[in-house]
Amino acid sequence: MNKDARIYVAGHRGLVGSALVRALRGQGYENLALRTHAELDLMDQKAVEAFFQSEKPEYVFLAAARVGGIYANNSYPAEFILSNLGIQTSVIHASWKTGVKRLLFLGSSCIYPRECMQPMKEEYLLSGPLEMTNRPYAIAKIAGVEMCSAYNRQYGTRYLSVMPTNLYGPGDNYDLQNSHVLPALIRKFHEAKLRGDSEVVVWGTGTPKREFLYSEDMADACVYLMNLPEEKFSSLLAPSAPLTFPLINIGYGEDLSIAELAQLVKEVVGFEGKIIQDASKPDGTPRKLLDVSRLNAIGWSAKTGLRDGVTLAYNDFLSR
Repeated sequence: MNKDARIYVAGHRGLVGSALVRALRGQGYENLALRTHAELDLMDQKAVEAFFQSEKPEYVFLAAARVGGIYANNSYPAEFILSNLGIQTSVIHASWKTGVKRLLFLGSSCIYPRECMQPMKEEYLLSGPLEMTNRPYAIAKIAGVEMCSAYNRQYGTRYLSVMPTNLYGPGDNYDLQNSHVLPALIRKFHEAKLRGDSEVVVWGTGTPKREFLYSEDMADACVYLMNLPEEKFSSLLAPSAPLTFPLINIGYGEDLSIAELAQLVKEVVGFEGKIIQDASKPDGTPRKLLDVSRLNAIGWSAKTGLRDGVTLAYNDFLSR
């Protein structure tokens, strides 16, 4: 991407989108097209097409999405599938109609089967049943991957899907009912410390394993991929069997149990009480570790360790 290229970041106020904007500006990209939800409803296809016709972005980072943890996915399944399908359809179609050069569609590691072989390779997509607690969201994201693939095949577009692992970092959502596990734990332990509680209750058995990636690292990977030379970028769009989608994982490459994560957050926050696991609450997928060998092979790997990242995230939480 030339430094003066017109770049649209969809969802620039979210955890992912704001990290992308910081990464782009940090590398000298200032010609950014940014719109809030109030300024542009991405589910309104006519409005989105008018925006694309007016702004004519050359590159698109599609980071806008409705996201949440187990509680939110269980409580609002209709909103999760409706919102995400609508956003993706509008932006991808408008990108084709206006001749966008490259598009990066950001999905989620939950697109892989519940009982997926570990670590999860890109070719494992659609190889088994999904986790029920977030199936509507996962199906919407899988549809986005397929849509990128279909437009590439039919229209010769250059749309790449990236699947980040669990993300955390500056600008995260710390709402206890709608956030993901790591920011929820940060808030839980912080508030328990302030109250002087003797214990903190954590959902589930604590045995499921998760991988976490600092959002600034994720954004750096996305800009790196979008800047690949033509030959390398093209190789990701036309993968050979068994991988049939233009898809690449973005992750840290290591995981830990939820119980270990809770202990780590407890230490970073400075809470001195006990951790109680509430086994009556759902665990979700038993394990989600991405295989990031393809990303590593083309020259990118994560830089921020989990303890350092959680410390940075906690400092961000305290600054609010």
